[in-house]
Amino acid sequence: MPQDLEDLVSALRASGGDTTAVEVKAAAGGLPTSLTSSLSALANLAGGGTIILGLDERAGFRPVYLADPQALKQGLAAKARAFTPPVRLSIDDGTVDEQPVIVARVHECDPSAKPCRVTATGAAYIRGYDGDFLLSDLEVQGFLTARRPPLFDRRPVDGAGPDDLDPDLVASYLATVRERDGTGLGRFTDDGELLRRAGVTVSEGQPTVAGLLALGVHPQQFFPRYVIQAAAEPLPQDSPAVRARNQITITGPIPRMLDAALDWARRTFDTKIVERADGSVTDEPAYPLLAFREIIANALIHRDLDDWSQAFAVEVRLRRDRLVVTNPGGLYGITVDRLGNDAVTSARNGLLVGICQHVRSASSGGRVIEALASGIPTITQALSNHGLPPAQFIDANIRFTVLLRSSASATNPAPTLNTTELRVYDALAPGPQTVAELQTTLSLTGPNIRKALRSLRNRGLVHQNGGRGRPTTYRRTTATTR
Repeated sequence: MPQDLEDLVSALRASGGDTTAVEVKAAAGGLPTSLTSSLSALANLAGGGTIILGLDERAGFRPVYLADPQALKQGLAAKARAFTPPVRLSIDDGTVDEQPVIVARVHECDPSAKPCRVTATGAAYIRGYDGDFLLSDLEVQGFLTARRPPLFDRRPVDGAGPDDLDPDLVASYLATVRERDGTGLGRFTDDGELLRRAGVTVSEGQPTVAGLLALGVHPQQFFPRYVIQAAAEPLPQDSPAVRARNQITITGPIPRMLDAALDWARRTFDTKIVERADGSVTDEPAYPLLAFREIIANALIHRDLDDWSQAFAVEVRLRRDRLVVTNPGGLYGITVDRLGNDAVTSARNGLLVGICQHVRSASSGGRVIEALASGIPTITQALSNHGLPPAQFIDANIRFTVLLRSSASATNPAPTLNTTELRVYDALAPGPQTVAELQTTLSLTGPNIRKALRSLRNRGLVHQNGGRGRPTTYRRTTATTR
């Protein structure tokens, strides 16, 4: 098969499941109905995605028998026309393990026409790291808003005044500006004029959105959902009644929220005791705090600030095998494949970025951001030093997700079938068979075949028909045609 398809299937088998940009369908019984949501979601995804027909995810992405590949390709092309605007596809033949598969490249819908909807119902879908999801009305507004340049951080905040800015944060900001930009913004000796020219305030000291979020006393008085919602998944030993651990809602201006998020991580991340080369012993968290800090800072700075997004928080979810951070609003001015590779400092909220360059952490005194396109390389290096795989970045246009996987999940992919199980499973591709028929086909003993069938049945891959005095046959489950 082509090298790109070979690499793609290898990556799928290593991860044990679909990826954000790749959807696999067995399609042994024809085009599955779930393709409708996948086509819409991938067309709405930045960069589009890929659909592979003829692989069974539940059997380690093994090929399945496709009775009529040409009919599947024709049906796929016809289905793509059932959207507004129509989904653009490039359909090719491929092979995996010397068996034919169908590879359909789903091209990204033009941003001026998003979201791509199912014509018959008007429904539109978005791709997440764990599936396709129906867009809410608010999320649809996010796609519509993305058609014009964002300037929402420049707006004055209705009802806010000079007293809504934190005096300590403002004093630190002014001192830093005058120290680091003395011939530019820092040359204005009057505090009020400097704040106004920096975009922190407008006339009569009224804060802007950017000024309030970066330097406000309590921005959530005006933006209740500009918060971080963090929680950890229950542990195996927890009672079934436990829904989450260390759940917290973090409020305040950006520098204080950033410090509070790091405190939560220190309390919540699993730690291990590590001995260094010099003989000293230290506690090492499951995920590097440096990487976590950069991810949270980016989420707070680059989240969408339009009216549609004000119902959504920055979310942090710590699961047993991964850490997921999501913020409303996709990438702006750059694509995922360029993150960390190009020295691009594109920003959705340019004014907020400019202010936060001179904002200092209340606890450490360090910068909130550098705005030098160094954040992603810092995350990548910190993860590498920690022995963890690179971060996965998922841009869904109106939602941006960063996914970190633990070392355990990276080194222990989903279990695969053994050789005998694979042979029996493959032999059932043409249709139901008895144990005797399988013995003839595979030249295996009855007990070995029955053992393999029991394992496949327990995994939900094979269904038994008959029994108790009736002829017994085995077939692949219909679930494999998803």
